[in-house]
Amino acid sequence: QVQLVESGGGSVQAGGSLGLSCAASGYSDSRSCMGWGWFRQAPGKEREGVAAIGSDGRATIADSVKGRFTISQDNAKNTLYLQMNSLKPEDTAMYYCAATFFCGHWLVLRPLEYRYWGQGTQVTVSS
Repeated sequence: QVQLVESGGGSVQAGGSLGLSCAASGYSDSRSCMGWGWFRQAPGKEREGVAAIGSDGRATIADSVKGRFTISQDNAKNTLYLQMNSLKPEDTAMYYCAATFFCGHWLVLRPLEYRYWGQGTQVTVSS
């Protein structure tokens, strides 16, 4: 069973930066490749796709965070990253990483397309 564990959340003032990590484990086939995504959900709001990246290294970023957030991956470590700069109070949310076995081009920001989810890490941005 694939497990995803996020880390790196916390509290920061507006304009600050945070980096999130998501480590995947539980699959033994070294040839497996993943489509990855970061999502966030604020209280009372729907889960929102933030960024996605495929095994080909191509990525997409939601318009709401474009120019401020960067998604990357380390395939050797089965780890996904989200670097968040110039944070705003409206970025406050629980952030989740998600993955699904897929090789190639993956620019998917729809939650239903992902099979595996982490438990989430809280990001709080104060003004």
